[in-house]
Amino acid sequence: MTVGMNMNIKILRRREPGAEPYWQEFYYEKKEDQSVAGMLDELNYKDDLKDINGNPAPRIQWECSCLQGMCGGCAMVINGIPALACETFLRDMKGDRLILEPLKKFPVISDLVVDRGIIQDNLRDVNAYIGEYKKADTNEYEHMYAAAKCLKCGLCLEVCPNYGGGRRFFGALFANDCYLIAARSSVLDKKIKKEYNVHFAKGCSKSLSCVDVCPAKIPTLASIGKMNK
Repeated sequence: MTVGMNMNIKILRRREPGAEPYWQEFYYEKKEDQSVAGMLDELNYKDDLKDINGNPAPRIQWECSCLQGMCGGCAMVINGIPALACETFLRDMKGDRLILEPLKKFPVISDLVVDRGIIQDNLRDVNAYIGEYKKADTNEYEHMYAAAKCLKCGLCLEVCPNYGGGRRFFGALFANDCYLIAARSSVLDKKIKKEYNVHFAKGCSKSLSCVDVCPAKIPTLASIGKMNK
């Protein structure tokens, strides 16, 4: 690994739900080809993790599973930009400071771990499932494959100016799921179009920030267009 200057890692921490958040900073010897996820893993590997003032610090709580941009578990705010920690590399960071915060649109469980259960709750509450399959239009195969890559990471909701907690407006990920159901379900295609109008179409201002931030590069605008036909 290419070693560079020391980095100052500033993390917004919270030890448990409802606890008062606080900032804590750490030194890290920057490795150009290291990801933010790898950096967090290295910090936590130390048995005697200490902050920049030499004070003992509890291990940093964060989520991960695949570390390959496929699970969405490591979504967080990195230098003010929502992103996946495993796909954000230190070589792309300007300067010697890295600021990490949990996603702001979801309840914080601990440190960088948030509760994204509202995403699945909403899908369950409106019965967003395919059920009995119908034969798909072969012309839709390519877009169906793209829309199905959604990680449910929540980054699209984090940047959405219309998303405010999810009880009414479900966000871009719901639009893609609605498209998939409408394209494949033989029993819920009409019902899901009604749910789409109520929980997405009426609340979307078409800022399309969701498209820019999506780690799976889902063409959500195309899903919206197909649902609006």
